[in-house]
Amino acid sequence: MTRPVVLITRRLSDAVQERAARDYEAVLNPEDRVFTKVELIAKCQDADAVLPCHSEIFDTEVIAALPDRLRIIANHSVGVDHVDLAAAKARGIIVTNTPDVLSDATAEIAILLMLGAARRASEGDRMVREGRWDFWSPAFMVGRQVTGKRIGIVGMGRVGQVMAARARGFGMEVHYHNRRQLAPELEKGAIYHETLESLLPVSDVLSLHCPTTPETTGMMDAAAFARMPEGSVFVNTARGALVDEGSLIDALKDGPLFAAGLDVFRDEPGGNPELARLENVFLLPHIGSATTDTRDAMGFRALDNIDAVFAGREPGDRVA
Repeated sequence: MTRPVVLITRRLSDAVQERAARDYEAVLNPEDRVFTKVELIAKCQDADAVLPCHSEIFDTEVIAALPDRLRIIANHSVGVDHVDLAAAKARGIIVTNTPDVLSDATAEIAILLMLGAARRASEGDRMVREGRWDFWSPAFMVGRQVTGKRIGIVGMGRVGQVMAARARGFGMEVHYHNRRQLAPELEKGAIYHETLESLLPVSDVLSLHCPTTPETTGMMDAAAFARMPEGSVFVNTARGALVDEGSLIDALKDGPLFAAGLDVFRDEPGGNPELARLENVFLLPHIGSATTDTRDAMGFRALDNIDAVFAGREPGDRVA
């Protein structure tokens, strides 16, 4: 019996690729190169399923060119803004994601960014590495303390709730804005704000954990940053498209922000060179879920969804 062909667009963990090769005709990408749109369409022509990352853009044009045999796009990510869900649904192609399994890892990175930005970690690291540390005084490298401060969380889903739990370990007062208020047992004392405008003035630290939608794209603009407290810290581990980076730069230079910690950018890979030139920014190259445990779990979750489709079951993580 012929096994389904599964196209895996990027280099995944060994354990995931071994399982895929065991159960399917797995088409791998050992060079781990990013396909062009033309290449992606061509690679999909002989596939019954595709397991992509956020680096592969399944826009309307790509979806229209997919073969009738392709039954599922099983994303190796929580975010699905790289897939035109309406176009996939119209073609009868199932789309899934990998929720839950990366919440802890992403929240850890958000905490790292918060602390790194507040305590001027990248500035201090460069100083020591470059041999420029030749002075000390009580006024040297003074940063911001987060213990006991107010944290504003935008998007109180799985990652946002883990971030809130970690922040409570620092004695932080948790405020949040979400599409809807959580039940009391999930809020755990967090203070709900119906609007982003209400949340911003009480956010000594603001951390983004929401998806990119037409409503949230560019929501952190000049007006939003202007509402934040003087000396506040901004953290983004969600998506770069949520932020007007020009306004962020202005807020870091002349506005209320003391510092920012960023794992995501509008242009990836590469980031923003102007942001990189600022001393008061702690930068990481989109590694929020980059742990061995999480990468294995994400790949297995995507394969679980593929398994379900070819076994005639409804996949557990269907988004379209």
